[in-house]
Amino acid sequence: MSATVWAGHPAGTPGHRRLVLGLMAGGLANFSLMYYVQPLLPLLARHYGVSSADSAHALSATTLTMAFGLLLMGPLADRVGRVRLMRWSLLTSGVIGIISAVIPSWDGLVIVRGLLGLSLAGFPVAALAYLREEVLASDHLRTNAAYIAGTALGGAVGRLLPGPLAELGGWPLASLVMSGITLSAGLALVVLLPASRRFQPHRPSTREVLLGVVSAPRDPVVALLCVAAFVANGTFVGVYNAIGFRLQAPPFSLGVAASLLYLAYPIGIAAPGVARRLADRTGRGLAAVITFAALGVAVVAISLPSLVAMFVGLGAVTFVFLGLHSLLSGWVVDRARRRGRGTAQASSAYLLAFYTGSTLAGALATSLWASSGWLAVEVMGLVLCTIGVGVAALANSSDRDAVRPAVRTEPEVSDTAN
Repeated sequence: MSATVWAGHPAGTPGHRRLVLGLMAGGLANFSLMYYVQPLLPLLARHYGVSSADSAHALSATTLTMAFGLLLMGPLADRVGRVRLMRWSLLTSGVIGIISAVIPSWDGLVIVRGLLGLSLAGFPVAALAYLREEVLASDHLRTNAAYIAGTALGGAVGRLLPGPLAELGGWPLASLVMSGITLSAGLALVVLLPASRRFQPHRPSTREVLLGVVSAPRDPVVALLCVAAFVANGTFVGVYNAIGFRLQAPPFSLGVAASLLYLAYPIGIAAPGVARRLADRTGRGLAAVITFAALGVAVVAISLPSLVAMFVGLGAVTFVFLGLHSLLSGWVVDRARRRGRGTAQASSAYLLAFYTGSTLAGALATSLWASSGWLAVEVMGLVLCTIGVGVAALANSSDRDAVRPAVRTEPEVSDTAN
């Protein structure tokens, strides 16, 4: 079949399997390297002699610069290609992560973590656009769910490994191992990812580079989905930033054993697939409304004064958030495609809001914990979830030309993986 009529890799084919494995490996590395400092925030606060609120800068510096990096990475992906940008993003990030292992000062660590955010920004932007272009349209939802499952696995690795590694060799060992995972994933992408067949290089003007991402939210649905991304990730990262300090404080005072609570995180790995099936039944919009409401319930559960409730609640927060992210990230790119807008720029705008929410709400949560305790963190999470329910409902009512349940733009093909 000629390249001009090629519609994308169908599920179950060798090319699709390589694509899924490559994107899952990259998502794992990207998320684990970004977030592995999160369970170490209490340790970093003690080690460097900084406050609990200031310790959050080790993460917020990365997410803040990542947000700024996304302003450039969408147009860059349109110019140099999706596959090339994904590979170099991971390889460069692995090298910067290794450098962070030998930085002795707190200020130096924050600066290096900021540089890491810039290098990490290239992967998720290119991945979402590559997925949309190279996968058969009828298989996009399930492939996006697999990619988000990879990021979920990365989040699990980033929460579970650092604590034991830090016990064995301190901060340097944790940083070296997590950076090595990212370098390995970058090399895996060289072998696994099929070459782009639908990508058309585009040399953006200076105006496009500066304004391309800003112009994407001019579409009202894309704008609403960006707000949804902000509050969803803000809720998730805020809870995770503050929970470590809560576990170290009375009446729990768990110490190193607090890492065991993060065993709840792998529960979320199955969430994208569940969210896809829910969207197949109800449509993306209604599914997003339901999951935002469920996220609020999970925040309440995690706030109960019981380790069992905290474990269940943390697993629920993780599960619901990762399913929600799968829905929203796929929706924003699909909306851009249907409206004839740049998919890479739409995904950049989405991720810009996503990581800005992480930066601001994550820092606010640790400040609220230090000043007012866990109740203030819970209230913050519930306010954000309420906003999320509202904007998801508005996006659902505004996106009238979206594909509804049981309606396909292309014939469904057999999925040999099922």
